[in-house]
Amino acid sequence: MDKKLIITSKKYRGETMVVSSRLKNELVEELDKIADKTGRTRNEIIQLCLEFAVDNLEIEEGKSNGTNN
Repeated sequence: MDKKLIITSKKYRGETMVVSSRLKNELVEELDKIADKTGRTRNEIIQLCLEFAVDNLEIEEGKSNGTNN
């Protein structure tokens, strides 16, 4: 069963912090399409996607993913 990110009504969760990240142009275009279809801002879509990823990630100890971070 594939996991899906279901976008529901807005929920405000207290304090926020501004962060910056470089994204591929194609990814930003896809995020903008999703934002247009859902009536949400690009920022809201990015936040929902990041929350989903963090809630559903699995860390495998001892394996390198090719990044330095």
